[in-house]
Amino acid sequence: MDIILKTDIAGLGYKNDTVVVKPGYGRNYLIPQGFAMMATDSNKKIVAENIRQAAHKAEKIKTEAQTIADGIGDMTLTIPAKAGDSGKIFGRVTNTQVAEALRAKGFDIDRKKITVEDVKVLGNYEASIDLHKDVKHKVKFEVVSAE
Repeated sequence: MDIILKTDIAGLGYKNDTVVVKPGYGRNYLIPQGFAMMATDSNKKIVAENIRQAAHKAEKIKTEAQTIADGIGDMTLTIPAKAGDSGKIFGRVTNTQVAEALRAKGFDIDRKKITVEDVKVLGNYEASIDLHKDVKHKVKFEVVSAE
């Protein structure tokens, strides 16, 4: 089943992308929730016209995302976490903590755009930030003991 996405959906695609999904997923979830619409000829023409009109605006958004990525650069964040004597963390480091560390440095990035691998021990890690369809950035962070 071909559908046109109305919003960015992680793992599926970005706004205005035409993607193929299983019929049940499209009919029972994406379309009723307002995340997508059927990819009919008329809807494709409407989306093409909207994309053409929004091209300038999209370029500005991409430039802003690239500016944020350049600002973050090779920055290394420090995230404190409670840990035992062996260096194992009580709980885990999440994308929310990385977003808060970035906010403390002056970068307001939505936590949903940050992907963190499974962090359960002290050490150095890397998080992925999906700033824009074409702008992705990796930020390094160090998990240190909060004692």
